[in-house]
Amino acid sequence: MIVSGNAFKNEVAVVTGAGQGIGFEIAVQLCRNGASVALNDVDENLALHAAAAIADQGYNCIAVPGDVSSPDFIQFLVKETVEKFGKLTVAVANAGITLFGAFLDYPPESLYKVLQLNLGGSFLLAQAVAKQIIKQNSGGSILFMSSVTGHQAHKNLVAYGMTKAGLEMLARGLVIELSEHNISVNAIAPGATVTERTMSDPDYDKTWSRLTPMGRPGTVQDVANAALFFTAPASRHITGQTLVVDGGWSSVSPSPY
Repeated sequence: MIVSGNAFKNEVAVVTGAGQGIGFEIAVQLCRNGASVALNDVDENLALHAAAAIADQGYNCIAVPGDVSSPDFIQFLVKETVEKFGKLTVAVANAGITLFGAFLDYPPESLYKVLQLNLGGSFLLAQAVAKQIIKQNSGGSILFMSSVTGHQAHKNLVAYGMTKAGLEMLARGLVIELSEHNISVNAIAPGATVTERTMSDPDYDKTWSRLTPMGRPGTVQDVANAALFFTAPASRHITGQTLVVDGGWSSVSPSPY
């Protein structure tokens, strides 16, 4: 790890979409490095079991299940976190949805769902968290979860890629709005990553091992390492940046199709 075991001492984080996969690993690593974490997922059972698994290791982690595409729930999430831990200094907007579909046949309802969660939910979470950090006068970090599909065209993922590119612009734009409050805002763009969801494809590991210059798809630990680097208090002078974590894939961009 690039950060030490107590790099997040006295930090309080919200991680959305963290019932499993990348979000869960980020929550785990934040806790292991000293943070208290409010773990969110839209799936209540996933959120409760994930938070319990972390808390059972002796870390400060609570579950706050709910849909972060809802502005009302976002307010509740921030309120619950502050009531439990006394403050809020870090937000990882990891929750997102992928709805595949060809552009010419893409239905409006799918487009609006992707926009509402991926862009709207991340925007409003950042807004609510920033207001809390400013109220505390504590400084803090906000991290958006982009994707290599925001850099390279990917078949049947036009809407998804559009939202991910938008998150990177959001990170840059908030530099103007939030730097005076000592709030850093960055993004991570993972490439192919082994998670519970992607491993439902039996050929996933083989396909992406062949296509990735480093010879394997990413792991959730690869992405979590980048997340901890960006959100650590020692990294607050780094802001408005996007870090691609893809084993070199976007440099050559071979298609899986």
